[in-house]
Amino acid sequence: MLKPLLYSIVPEETLKAMTDTFYACMQLPIQVIDEHGEFIAESGQMANFCRCFQDYLPSGDSCEKMHISASKKAITLGEPYIFACHAELNHIVFPLISKKTFLGSILVGPFLMDPADSILISDIAKKYHIPTTEALELYDETASIPLATPAKVNHISRLLYYMFANLINDSKEELKQNNQKLFQQSRINESIQRYKEENISTNSYPYEKEKELISKVKLGDVKQANAILNELLGYVLFSEGNSLEIVKARAIELCSLLSRAAIEGGAQTDNILKLNNHFLKNIQLVDTMETLCYKLQEIVESFTESLFNYIPSQNSELIKKAMIYISKHFNEPLTLEDVAMHVHLHPSYFSTMFKQSTGSSFKEYLNMVRIEESKRLLSNTDFSIIDIAIAIGFEDQSYFSKVFKKYTGLTPKQFR
Repeated sequence: MLKPLLYSIVPEETLKAMTDTFYACMQLPIQVIDEHGEFIAESGQMANFCRCFQDYLPSGDSCEKMHISASKKAITLGEPYIFACHAELNHIVFPLISKKTFLGSILVGPFLMDPADSILISDIAKKYHIPTTEALELYDETASIPLATPAKVNHISRLLYYMFANLINDSKEELKQNNQKLFQQSRINESIQRYKEENISTNSYPYEKEKELISKVKLGDVKQANAILNELLGYVLFSEGNSLEIVKARAIELCSLLSRAAIEGGAQTDNILKLNNHFLKNIQLVDTMETLCYKLQEIVESFTESLFNYIPSQNSELIKKAMIYISKHFNEPLTLEDVAMHVHLHPSYFSTMFKQSTGSSFKEYLNMVRIEESKRLLSNTDFSIIDIAIAIGFEDQSYFSKVFKKYTGLTPKQFR
């Protein structure tokens, strides 16, 4: 008999020890299934209910097929998947993959989240044409099926992830990527729906969003940068449809914009040009819309990170933490002491370290961040100059105008 593919990657005894431990703690049946959906190991007895019920499955259908289908769903989700089988019994499946190859799954179940009643059995009997006598036998067998509350099931689902995600080196990263892709696609779809509801014109590309994205990249705000990216992608898909080549063209333009923004923000030119060339080549090789959208997210994150790479390594985490704090609170009356306290350093020591690491004093850097945001507001809103000054943290228009001219060579009015 051929050895299951899974056992060539993970030792059989390791999986058996893990499933035995799970069963001892949770008292829920747990099985290891192979790439064909068949049991290759189990801890805990299969319910008699299942043995009786399997005789009534339609020809061509099987539990194994359902295991494979549920496993593929879990791979797409990037996390454990809770599902009900043919007989409405609950299971949780966690896929085991390596280099995009499905090796098998960990399957927990069957279990019920509510006590079985006659309605459940009646519905199953009607659906699968089970005679009354056998249906009554099935009802008697439900007493042996373990119960787990919905809250407990959610905890068990997370426990499976914690136990088995690191079992195969590249499996966790692959599932994580799938989960992130799914999350990104949902956000893009929300943007598309919003554009439809608001009857947004398909003829005017939202350049203000592009500028806002660049601004967030310069500030090191990855979370907001990704949110704006998804809105931009939503607009492109809304206005152009699912044309991969058109989105690729926009991606190449955006890549160039981000590389210029990174260089302007202080990143080393040689490194950015190499990064830009690497991404441009990768974009050309992408063959699905979902992968292209995810690749753009990776590009945004890489260019944002590049702005911090010039910071000496021994201080990088502290200075990055300080910069991110500044990017989130620049519109408040922020002081050196506030930021020093946030990174748990004495203000004097923090001031020296910040200057050595970034080449700018705390005050100079704070002003640069504020001016960058003011440029966005001046370009994209009708707010008065005094309102913009106050919105970005300056106390009066005169001082704002003086600082703005120092950094741009223009007054706010001239820039607008």
